[in-house]
Amino acid sequence: MSNSLTAAPSLLTRMSNALTQSKDDNDRQFVTALGRGLILLAAFEQHEQLSHQQLCQMTHLPKATVTRLIHTLLTLGFLRTTEHGQYELGSSAVRLSATAWSRHDMVATAEPLLRQFASSNEVSVNLATEVEGEMRYHACCRSPARLSVNLQVGSAVPVVRTAIGRAFYAISSPIRQGVIKNKLQENLSEEDYNSACMALAEATEHYIKYGYTLSDGEFSTDILAVAVGIFDVATGQYAYSLNASVPRANWNVDDYVLTIVPKLQVLAEKIGRGD
Repeated sequence: MSNSLTAAPSLLTRMSNALTQSKDDNDRQFVTALGRGLILLAAFEQHEQLSHQQLCQMTHLPKATVTRLIHTLLTLGFLRTTEHGQYELGSSAVRLSATAWSRHDMVATAEPLLRQFASSNEVSVNLATEVEGEMRYHACCRSPARLSVNLQVGSAVPVVRTAIGRAFYAISSPIRQGVIKNKLQENLSEEDYNSACMALAEATEHYIKYGYTLSDGEFSTDILAVAVGIFDVATGQYAYSLNASVPRANWNVDDYVLTIVPKLQVLAEKIGRGD
């Protein structure tokens, strides 16, 4: 993401223009305070972290107004303070984006493709996104082979110990990764948190190198799973991750990776294109 403040993000520009237009039109139905708060959030479209001064410069709002807006957004969880005293999007903003993703037409488009993939390859295949530090399932197609853990739409699994969670972390922007780690830090001991961060870093490195993540009995001792990210061509963002899982007793790990990963990557591209 760019750190330059010389060019305002397109979302910020559009929203600022709308605010100005509402004033020119004397639109009494327009809530100016709400508009200003949303403009402040829009400043983060192309920036991971911003200072108070930078927010004033980008939004052209008075310093006192920015101070009050920041306080309100911090209280509601839409912003959080970094260790260096700057601001970044908080868990409430991330949760809303995840909800929007879950309602995207991509899920409806994906479901018949998932059913066909599960049947053709005798695997369970699932689509999920991160919500509040967990992976929330939005589409599930079970394998003919019985698994010890049967997940359904709405089920949640850990980010760190699952292939689908690791893949989502690996494809996420630095700001989304930071929010995920912050949530982990709230719920784990220091030792477990450090181990989790190391595991996520290793998974990210593996994903960058090989294009998938692997969980070999780490979530459930008898489940083998691989996962990849889905790039949504329509929005230009990574919206979900996708896994394929089988009973560990049925497959050798290397054979499973060689057989299923290329097919899963093709499936992810189809879903991302809306085929």
